[in-house]
Amino acid sequence: MDDADLVAAAREATANAHVPYSEYRVGAALETADGTVFTGCNIENANYSNSLHAEEVAIAEAIKNGHDAFAQVAVTSSERDGVLPCGMCRQTFTEFCDDDFRVLCDEESELAEYRLGDLLPDAITAETLGR
Repeated sequence: MDDADLVAAAREATANAHVPYSEYRVGAALETADGTVFTGCNIENANYSNSLHAEEVAIAEAIKNGHDAFAQVAVTSSERDGVLPCGMCRQTFTEFCDDDFRVLCDEESELAEYRLGDLLPDAITAETLGR
């Protein structure tokens, strides 16, 4: 999928966000290795710690549907402010993706592109646990 279509899918996902507290909508579109796209939106909870991040929702949907190899993710917010996946979401991606996994962040008029390994160097991995 091209970058513009992936970002459009992430933007569309923001419409379903449940954000009564922050009013900050986030959407993610996760492309699997075979080109299937799963989207997610943030879902807030009054205690905040039970809130779900858009990236978590997208990856959970993909895993639930039998996918565990991913090519890239696009992340956006209602503010188009270049929001990045948080550390927890980066660590979750590390479970399934290598350092070259593409992370596209939607800024007002352009896309910022990152690689997972740059966003989370020295991540905790299965190999780390075996040390």
